[in-house]
Amino acid sequence: MFDHVGIRVSDQQASEGFYDTVLGVLGKQRVDGDDYTEWEHDFDIGTDGPTTRRLHVGFYAPSHELVDAFHRAGVEAGYRSDGEPGPRPQYTPEYYGAFLLDPDGNSIEAVSLEGERQPGQIDHLWLRTKDIAAATAFYATIAPVIGLEVRTHSADHVQLVGDGLSFSFVTGEAPTENVHIAFTAPDNATVDAFHKTAVEAGYRDNGGPGERAIYHPGYYGAFVLDPDGHNVEAVYHRPQDDG
Repeated sequence: MFDHVGIRVSDQQASEGFYDTVLGVLGKQRVDGDDYTEWEHDFDIGTDGPTTRRLHVGFYAPSHELVDAFHRAGVEAGYRSDGEPGPRPQYTPEYYGAFLLDPDGNSIEAVSLEGERQPGQIDHLWLRTKDIAAATAFYATIAPVIGLEVRTHSADHVQLVGDGLSFSFVTGEAPTENVHIAFTAPDNATVDAFHKTAVEAGYRDNGGPGERAIYHPGYYGAFVLDPDGHNVEAVYHRPQDDG
């Protein structure tokens, strides 16, 4: 599953205002860190890198009424609609979503679907890429290690599916830029295997396996760059009572 997704913003205060407004409707609580702002563990923003562009993030809402409230709160606060609340049966028969644009133009959605999820958790991502074959090859390489399934829907659309998550790459002339995607690993050995598998396949190291106590004690992660330059991580959080 997604451990967390991180984006970098051009104006921290403006983006905090947007995400406070819309994610608060979904029950996600904000936690302020030293270099970033987080909303209940799986989504964070910061200004410590190039701005994220052309990303779509869908957050789960347990009812149509909450989807409507998400959209209404954003529009009433002056943010731009990217799609009115309503059914989208082209995705799945029960799909009901609404879309807003954040201050940097990323498309942010609240979506109601069948299935058990935590209110406000990240349900899915959509990213654009100029080279769908290269993106597919990278994620097919790491997918078995981190428990993902690769589904090719067409020559222009590949989807990665895991426990309670999906993310898709679609062909686009203007690709998505500067996203951090972290996947939960069950132990340190899986983090090690993720990094080793990617690097041995020729992908770029962005931080070898090791503990990052700067985040919290027991945080063990490793980082590689996918073909579009997104920072992809596997992370294990050692339970604190394990020492």
